[in-house]
Formats: sequence, C-alpha cells, structure tokens
Amino acid sequence: MSIYTNENLAKLLSENTYPGRGIVIGKTEDGKSAAIAYFIMGRSENSRNRVFIENGDEVIIHPFDASKVEDPSLIIYSPIRVFENQLIVTNGDQTDTVYEGLKVGKSFEAALETRAFEPDAPNFTPRISGMLTFQKNAFTYKMSILKSADAEGTACNRYTFSYAPIAGTGHFIHTYNCDGNPIPTFTGEPERVVIPSDIDAFADMIWNNLNEQNKISLYVRFVNLETGAVENRMFNKNH
Repeated sequence: MSIYTNENLAKLLSENTYPGRGIVIGKTEDGKSAAIAYFIMGRSENSRNRVFIENGDEVIIHPFDASKVEDPSLIIYSPIRVFENQLIVTNGDQTDTVYEGLKVGKSFEAALETRAFEPDAPNFTPRISGMLTFQKNAFTYKMSILKSADAEGTACNRYTFSYAPIAGTGHFIHTYNCDGNPIPTFTGEPERVVIPSDIDAFADMIWNNLNEQNKISLYVRFVNLETGAVENRMFNKNH
C-alpha cells in the first residue's frame, strides 16, 4: 500500500479489540469542514464506569455511577477544550496543560514537554493529544504522543506530527497497538484514514466498529470552515 493511501477506519477498528483511547483529526471529503473524533474504551469496571457530557463547546468525562469510582485520577478529565481559535483534544488531563500553556503564550509542544506517559505500570499508557488551529476558512493540526522509552518506564519519548489538511484525509492515533497484558503501546506514525463528508456516517462508522464489550464513549465534531458552524455527535454506552 502506498504511504499516500488512506486506510479504511472501519477496518482498522473492527480488527482491533482494544486500541484503547483514540483521536482522529482531518478534513472532510468535500473540503468544507474540519473533523475530530475522540473515543474511550475500557477493560476494568473502573474504566467502564464513565460517560461523556457536553459543557458548552467543551466535553468532560463523568463517572456514570459515582459510588463505583475506585481511582478517578486517570479516568476523569476534560478531553476537549477550546482556547480562542484552537481546539484541543487529548486522552487525559494534559488537555488542561495545553490550555493553560496557550494562555501564557506557550506552544502545543512546549506545554506537553512538561508531561509524560501515565503512571499506570506495567502499561505506561501513552498520552495522546491533538490541536487544531483555525485561520480564516482554513486550519492546520498537530498530533502528539508521549510514551515510555522502555518497559520499566525510566524515561519518556515525545513525538509531534504537524499536518496540512487534505480533503478526505485524516490521521488516527491511539494509545495501544492492540490488546495484551501488558498492553502494547502505539508505535509508528498516526494512520492515514478516510474522512467522509457526512457527520452521521462518520460517527456511526466509528461507534459501530469499536469492540462492543470494550467501547465506552465517542464524541465527534465537525467545524464548518466557512461559517464556523459546529455540529457534534455523542455516544455513551452507559445511559
């Protein structure tokens, strides 16, 4: 397959029982909108006890049943926040790190230099992040992964990818390559995937191809590049 070929996101998801948490960012096939998607999955009762909640133009994660929360530190956070013309999406509380960094003039990369992978040995779950920067009728985007340099978690490697949007093309990064014990960390560059023009088709495709047992929540947003109009779709397994 050519490195310029967009993969089928439905196939990538349906053939992987546990990609973990995932971010997709790109431009719709008609070239009219920026698209993002963020999903979470879980294997433990603590991880599965979550729902997405919209809070204005942001998204927060709440426990579905507060009485069952064991450790909120790595499962309760705001995955999506907006600062001026920048839209941040991450798999942890580094959303706030990027947001606070932007407020004082730091770059996406500089803010994330202060963070590392999650302290959940032996998995050492990577922190994955994305940011869209909107200009008039256009945008650019970046993706980042912070991951352990070795099996013992002795050091952190940081990778940032910067993209010029192409109609119909997105990039998909997720925390794990596949299921396992410990769970193998995502490797390589974010995967090139097709981004359709219809938000419902895009959202349904992702939700329906995530592993039924492990999926928890999904949030999708399209931002019209001409008008700035926002469309959102949200799915929660717990409701």
